[in-house]
Order: sequence, then C-alpha cells, then structure tokens
Amino acid sequence: MAAQAAAEGIQVAVGAVANPEFMKVIAAGTTIAFGGAMPALAIGLIGSKAMESIGRNPESAGKLFVPMILTVAFAEAIAIYAFVMALIIKFV
Repeated sequence: MAAQAAAEGIQVAVGAVANPEFMKVIAAGTTIAFGGAMPALAIGLIGSKAMESIGRNPESAGKLFVPMILTVAFAEAIAIYAFVMALIIKFV
C-alpha cells in the first residue's frame, strides 16, 4: 500500500516537472533571481569602490561621480532586461 502511494507520488512529481507551464515558471523565476541579484551585487561593489576611492582622494569626487552613475545605470539596465526576459518567458 505504501509502495503504491510512493509510486503515485513519484508519477505526480514527474508529471509536474514535464508540464511546460511548470518549466516556464521555474525558468522565469530563475531568470529574475539571477537577473536581479547580480546587478544588485555589481551596484553595491561600484558604490563601495567609489566611496573607497573618494575616501582616499577627496578631490576626485567630481571626476568619479559621472562615471559611477553611468556604470550604475548600465548595471541596472541589465536587471531591467532580465525582468523583461522573465516576462517574455512567462507569458509567451
């Protein structure tokens, strides 16, 4: 009786994995997870290094500000692209 219930449970689990809608949800979730986490890490590192550089040389603040903001914008654009890709995966 227990073996039959276990076999039915395995069949249900395999059926869920083979479901295309399930795979879409997993792919979209993975895309937005990595696509959000990695740019967030990059933005944190950019800010950290910029503050470290300004701390070492305060006169460089004006020269560092514009490139830092541009780099943060480009890193954030990657997160937006990942979000768009996740939506495309989910709904197409």
